[in-house]
Parts: sequence; structure tokens; C-alpha cells
Amino acid sequence: MLLAADVELPTLLGHVVDEARSLTGARYAALGILDSDGTSFAEFLTVGLSAEEEEAIGPRPTGRGVLGLLIDDPRPLRLARLDDHPDRFGFPPGHPPMRSFLGVPVNVRNEVYGSLYLADRMDGSEFAADDQAVVEALAMAAGMAIENSRLHRRVRELAVLEDRDRMARDLHDTVIQHLYAVGISLEAMAKEPAAAAMADRLTEQVSDIGDAIRQVRSSIYELGLDLGDLGVRASLLTLIRSLDPIVGFNVHVTFAGPVDSVVSESVTENLLATVREAITNIERHAGATTASVSVTVNDGRCVLRIVDNGRGIDDSTVGTGGMGLVNLRRRAEALRGTMDIETPVGGGTALVWQVPVG
Repeated sequence: MLLAADVELPTLLGHVVDEARSLTGARYAALGILDSDGTSFAEFLTVGLSAEEEEAIGPRPTGRGVLGLLIDDPRPLRLARLDDHPDRFGFPPGHPPMRSFLGVPVNVRNEVYGSLYLADRMDGSEFAADDQAVVEALAMAAGMAIENSRLHRRVRELAVLEDRDRMARDLHDTVIQHLYAVGISLEAMAKEPAAAAMADRLTEQVSDIGDAIRQVRSSIYELGLDLGDLGVRASLLTLIRSLDPIVGFNVHVTFAGPVDSVVSESVTENLLATVREAITNIERHAGATTASVSVTVNDGRCVLRIVDNGRGIDDSTVGTGGMGLVNLRRRAEALRGTMDIETPVGGGTALVWQVPVG
């Protein structure tokens, strides 16, 4: 039952002490649990003492005297008369007298976890070899049960962490991207002539959505998710799928090179922001029907290339940084990179944004 039980460790240890006392007919039983150094007791659980006796005894033992023999030499110890042992330290005032003694180590994964102590058989006789064998078997089972309890606890902790991770990813992959899409739609509406009278209100709503996104991101970090763990591929694909309804078609995405393993978190963050702004510009200004995004990592550089088949960008716009291009260029330059606008064969626009991977 101890081995199969999924119980909290304090409850399990209480069962072990109770069982040891019951199996041997002892008046008193205790379990000393070693500290991290393995030199003294961090905890000392007792059975058989009354509340008044516990209070009279005072502080728990730390592992001196006969109790400490099993710390220094973790082997079973059986004594007919506790008082006769030369290492006896003595009892504190208020401690009941104890005559016979049996102690066995408790091992968990071949390491000493603590010691199980028994004193005074109810019938007045000393502890026999059979008692020792039974308690040793119980100590072995207790060691396995303690490890089992630890494993159950780790499983529960992992389940909680996985649940938090799932919630954080759901927030990132659905809520944030949906808010981005709504914000982009409102920005587009604010630029329409018919919405001139409501431009201020629309701008205010866009600002509120930005605040909401920041709050959700804070919640994600509090849940413990490192957004960098999503990787460039997953993050970019999630973003593109949220932007497809905005541009009215599916943007094609490709990757080349060790994208997820070498691109830093700061580069990833700026790359995603660049894609978001570039795709938004395509929807607003290009009149395109197709677009593609490619990310290539080679020779320590991350190259982002965004191509559309729209009406293109004239030289004056490129030079002045219109349509948000100045922001994209600044992001690249802040990372010691560059941003260029090219005209592909057959027309359209190609934005080439490249930075060092780290």
C-alpha cells in the first residue's frame, strides 16, 4: 500500500513511523530525516509521546549520541540496554525513560535519507533479530515509497507547468494575434475619407488595443513562458496566419538554414515587427494579389525578404522613408543591419531586411 499510494510526503512518513511501531510492538518510534549535508537531522518525527511529553522535551534532537551512530555508520543497530552504550548522550529533562533500542537506516536511491528508531517493546523484552528484519524490510519499502511520492510530486508539478505553458501559448497564438489583426483593421479604417470624423476615436481604440497587447504579454511572462521558445518559424507562421485575412490572400512563407537554433530573441522580436508592418503596408498601399515571406540564415546573418506583386514603390517614397519604411530601416540599423527596397523582374516590390543573427 505504501508503494502504490499517491500521498503527500508528510502523510507517508507518518504512516512509516506508525507501521514500524505497530510491527514491532514498540512503545516509541521516530524517524530522523537528514539535512542536505547528511550530518544532522532536519526533521524528527515521533510516535508514542503524549502532547505533554513532547512539550516537556523541547527541541527535537539533531543527531548526537546513539541516534547519531546511524548517521556516521548507516547500519542497523540493536541494543538491549540503551543506557549501557558508551556513546549515549542522555535524555533532556522531561523525557520518558527508554530501555531497549533498534535503529535502521532508510535509503532512497542508494543514498541515506534518514533513520528509523524504535524504543521499548510493550512486553518489556528486547528487540529480536526478527524485529530487525521486519523493520529493515519496512525501511526498504519506505525508501521506495518516498521516491514514489517524489515522482508523483514532480509529475504534478510538470502538469501544472505544462498547463501554464499551454495557457501562455494560447494567449500568444490566438489572443495577441487577434488583437493585432483588429488593430490593423482599425488603422486602415482611420485612413478612409469616410472615417475622418471618427479618426480620433479610432486612433484612441488602436492605442487601447496596444495597451491590451502589452498587458497580455505581461500575463504570458508571469505564466512563465519564454516567447523565444516558440522559435522563429512558429512565431512567424502564427503572425502570418493572423495577417492573411487583412491582406485578403494567403502569404507564402519559406525558411532556409538553422533559423530556430541561432537567431536571437531580440532579432526575432524585430523581425516579427518588421513583417507585421511590411504586410500591413502591402494591404494599404500595394494593391497586391500575392506576397511571400522568406527567412534565410547563412554565414551569421539573418535575411528577411518580403516580395509582393503590387504597384511598387517610387524612388521618392523609398528615399523619404514613407509608408513606415523609416521604422523598418531603423530596426535593422539598431541591430547593425540594413534594409533595402528592390524591384523584382516583372514588377512589384521586394523588401530585403538583413541583420546579424545574434
